[in-house]
Amino acid sequence: MKTARAAWRGLEPLHGMIYFVPEAKRRYADLGLSGRAGYFTSRSAAFGRTSAELIISTFYNFNPDVVRQAVDGAWDATTPRQVLDARYAAAGEALRRAGIHALPDLAEVLALTRQAAEAACEHAQGRPLFAAHAALPWPQEPVQQLWHAQTLLREFRGDGHVACLLTEGVGGLEALVLHAATGEVPVDFLKASRAWPEEDWAATQERLRERGLLDGDSLSPEGVILRRHIEDRTDRLALPAYAALGDACCERLAELAGLFGRAVVDAGLLTRGRPASHGSRAAGRS
Repeated sequence: MKTARAAWRGLEPLHGMIYFVPEAKRRYADLGLSGRAGYFTSRSAAFGRTSAELIISTFYNFNPDVVRQAVDGAWDATTPRQVLDARYAAAGEALRRAGIHALPDLAEVLALTRQAAEAACEHAQGRPLFAAHAALPWPQEPVQQLWHAQTLLREFRGDGHVACLLTEGVGGLEALVLHAATGEVPVDFLKASRAWPEEDWAATQERLRERGLLDGDSLSPEGVILRRHIEDRTDRLALPAYAALGDACCERLAELAGLFGRAVVDAGLLTRGRPASHGSRAAGRS
């Protein structure tokens, strides 16, 4: 399980950078999408002309009012196909800027990551955001193929993570507050990126204190145990993808993944407004 997590975590910057790079912002703006509209429409476009309510449900931890405002009228300006094309083009441009196309182990990493992603497709039930992306055609260009494969693995894991949060009675904002209490990600970033009002954040903190999960602004011992349980369960639910590789190939992917992830981080593709690490998923969706 640790090896599978290392493989996912090492390559996660290849997917995560799409939310921060100027290539994406520029291409979305060309379609008439500005601000948060580009994020919400591009990540949900695999559903088609989706509603704000479906985004709120599947993305899990964003302020619903902000989602509704961001996507209001967005599909009057463009189409899901145009947004998807822009997203994949931006991903390819940004990753080439990071030199991913020139790394000597690209073919091997792509083969292993695609094998894991295709194995995940056999376990799509109950994973709506993953299933929507799994139905998209594979790109022809290798760098875009790698981005697509890691996107599938990220959403596969993410849907499983949301299921864990639901079974533990942890809502979207509660997950954010618990994540902030670990100190792993600056609280100001989580508040700003998910756009929750300060009064909602404070009220949620108080509820979590009443549940015994927070001690002041930090995790209580019970909170630490709960987060560890959710993370471990998320890892187990993601295993079907990586188990298909076998132990040796999974270890090989974990070994190589860090080189690719570091190339993205070193190129500055993740530095706009948040830390480079994408390790923890116990805050719901990014």
